[in-house]
Amino acid sequence: MRVKTSVLMAMVLVASLVGAQEWKFVVSGDSRNCGDIVVPAISEGVKKDAAEFYWHLGDFRAIYAIDEDISNRAKSPWMKSLGEYQKIAWQDAIEKQLGGFGGLPVYVGIGNHETIPPKTRGEFVETFSKWLDAPAIHSQREKDSSDLTVKTYYHWRQKGIDFIYLDNASADEFDAGQLTWFEKTLAAAKQDSTVKAIVVGMHAALPNSLAEGHSMNNWKAGEESGMRVYTDLVDFRNQTKKNVYVLASHSHFYMKGIFDTPYWKVHGGVLPGWIVGTAGAHRYKLPEDAKKAEEAKTNVYGYLLATAHESGSIDFRFKELPESAIPRDVVAEFGASLVHECFVGNSDVRH
Repeated sequence: MRVKTSVLMAMVLVASLVGAQEWKFVVSGDSRNCGDIVVPAISEGVKKDAAEFYWHLGDFRAIYAIDEDISNRAKSPWMKSLGEYQKIAWQDAIEKQLGGFGGLPVYVGIGNHETIPPKTRGEFVETFSKWLDAPAIHSQREKDSSDLTVKTYYHWRQKGIDFIYLDNASADEFDAGQLTWFEKTLAAAKQDSTVKAIVVGMHAALPNSLAEGHSMNNWKAGEESGMRVYTDLVDFRNQTKKNVYVLASHSHFYMKGIFDTPYWKVHGGVLPGWIVGTAGAHRYKLPEDAKKAEEAKTNVYGYLLATAHESGSIDFRFKELPESAIPRDVVAEFGASLVHECFVGNSDVRH
């Protein structure tokens, strides 16, 4: 009996040590339209899942039109002009979306809607500098070089993983400066034995994915520079044997295995890739090639929950949020009818 008890205790100890070496983070993007309603539910999920940070991959507000969660909310619906809305849109996202995470680290990315006039990349940097220059990012900039300029592309390292955000929010990206920075960052990770994995986040997916109709294939500079980035990542993986994961949003659905395409099977290899544009934006029809994806869903809201292991491997699981997940105070502020409409409507696909 004592032997069996000792063995059992040893197994419990090993299991607890393994569990302690795992940690979690959460990713999603595209929170325009109904994001003020959906993101608070994501923040609640992040806390329940004990994630260490939340990463938003761009497109906080529509900008070209007034978001439904502003114009139709039960309390204080927006009765002013589009121009007046554009002045307060990002502050609204900061208050209604990012504010719900409290002291939890949040990292933000720029999306194409952040560059729709009258908004500019420079204004985005100024408005979101608190997040673009978060302590971990600022510390990494100090280690990398003497240039501490806050940019819309950045990286930080956490528990053996190098997290890299790339800015492809406009038709001039990735530009030469960003590519030089990216390849320098990869080279440093290649030489650093403490880096066991790379996670690259961006707004639009890299070229030649299963969702290429709404990706960096849509503009010449994007296609050319995106192909270069993808090839760099494949080479990095092949040369270092370290794990590489690629995350994007932009398309308003969830899809896993986006680079398992004939093109990449022939031209270098398939990288693990996901699209998770499910934080509140008007939901799109799945592309025809979605049938070939490992997983694909639309008419859903939710987030990608990542469980990182000491080895550098990361497991990603999509967590869908039902209407019942919307916090009560959010329902009270926006109104039950608008919350319901965000779930049964806000879509190109009939339920």
